[in-house]
Amino acid sequence: MSTGHLACPGCGAAQSMRYALKALGPNTMVVIPACCWSIIAGPFPYSALGVPLMHTAFETAGAAASGVRASLDMQGKQDVTVMAWAGDGGTFDIGIQSLSAAAERNENIIYVCYDNEAYMNTGIQRSSSTPLYAWTTTTPEAYPKQDKKKNIDMIMAAHRIPYVATTTNAHPHDLMEKFKKAKEMKGTRFIHILAACIPGWRIASDEAVQVPRMAVDSKVFPVFEIFDGEKVVINIEPKNIPVKDYLKKQSRFRHLKEDQIAKIQTEVDKNWEKLVKMANR
Repeated sequence: MSTGHLACPGCGAAQSMRYALKALGPNTMVVIPACCWSIIAGPFPYSALGVPLMHTAFETAGAAASGVRASLDMQGKQDVTVMAWAGDGGTFDIGIQSLSAAAERNENIIYVCYDNEAYMNTGIQRSSSTPLYAWTTTTPEAYPKQDKKKNIDMIMAAHRIPYVATTTNAHPHDLMEKFKKAKEMKGTRFIHILAACIPGWRIASDEAVQVPRMAVDSKVFPVFEIFDGEKVVINIEPKNIPVKDYLKKQSRFRHLKEDQIAKIQTEVDKNWEKLVKMANR
């Protein structure tokens, strides 16, 4: 990944791509549907990525990556890693059908969701990844999102694919180790990255590492792996900071009342207990 890309200063998605390609190496092909990274990479015929890049339609990352994989296999190029790289809109919502189909077939691809928790590229609209009570332009402060974030990791684990993992742009060593591990596996590997968005989260550009770390330490975004849909391994033990500290760091939550914060804390604690039970089975 070179300089000259078009990401916002501090963009967690840009940091994540840099770490991912550093781990995977140059023998990689990237498939990107409509998302922030459609812009970040630069306008055709230029690209900030030093590997082959295919832009595809919003809903087709799973299908397009499957096609690229099939083409490479027909040419005997099994040593090339195919990585689909999609946002939460193209994964949780619009692209979940082609992703699920690819996972059901256990296509030999790495599918990455860089999750900034809204449709950021088109103006910060709510997605099914947007957290409970969060502000977006379609869920304004007077009418914040009333639904919980979709649990995409357990949806993917239910496909019993070889590997599901979570990480963040603020944990580069964990992120790169997971990509190296995924590279050595066969079948569908799903990596979910919480990637800070400066304008969407309403944070300063120099807070793009601190805030995702707080998401992990507050248990809002646990970092773990699931192997073959069954074995759960928690990779980072959270520092157990109050969820309130994480929420108050972002202006997209500045409208929250104490009872709403308490409800989020209760939900986070419940989800963490479930995850720990799964890891201890």
